[in-house]
Amino acid sequence: MSIPTDILPTLVGVAVLAAVTTGVLLPFRVPAAWTPLLAILRGAVQLAVISVILSGIITQPGWIAVALCVMFAIAASVATGRIGWSWRSMTMMTGSMGAGILLAAVIVFSTGALEFTPRYALAIGAIVIGNAMTIATLTGRMLTTAVIDHWDEVEGWLALGATPRQSTIGLARRAVRDALIPTIDQTKTTGLVVLPGRSWGRSSAASRRWRPAGSSSSCSRRS
Repeated sequence: MSIPTDILPTLVGVAVLAAVTTGVLLPFRVPAAWTPLLAILRGAVQLAVISVILSGIITQPGWIAVALCVMFAIAASVATGRIGWSWRSMTMMTGSMGAGILLAAVIVFSTGALEFTPRYALAIGAIVIGNAMTIATLTGRMLTTAVIDHWDEVEGWLALGATPRQSTIGLARRAVRDALIPTIDQTKTTGLVVLPGRSWGRSSAASRRWRPAGSSSSCSRRS
């Protein structure tokens, strides 16, 4: 099976970037230095499989709902695994992520910001689920680290009769704030950093697609 020529440069570029990333992490002895490379390989396989699946269900609301539920289950399990898997942690992650995702979806579709169609439901659902997984993972890991680093403080509050929630609420608030920083920074620089690159990339791709057609049209008119 031959690789399409238009995909080959992309594969080469991704392979080089992955090699550079791994080559930087290994000499610095970063734990799990191979993780980015493995994540790229895993993501590539997932994209290949999911593209085939979604192309057949994109117009079927029932299957779109199933796909979103599978996405959510995977996201919740990944986030839970990052903080230490247990049924209690799984319940907490599932509840908190599910509430935020459902609220965002209800607001987006009920206000008419997006039309409630299977295509938009899949797109916005996947984006929100991914963001929720990232923020939940960062919050959980930062809170766990903060509790360990400030255990003397937590233990002191407990000794004074505070509940576990009262003794860690300050650390939890700081963890939430810090976990939101990447998303907030990306949002507040959207017009300067994120969208210009995407818009230019799409415009360039469109111009490359239309240039041959325009050239052939002009040649046919001249002939």
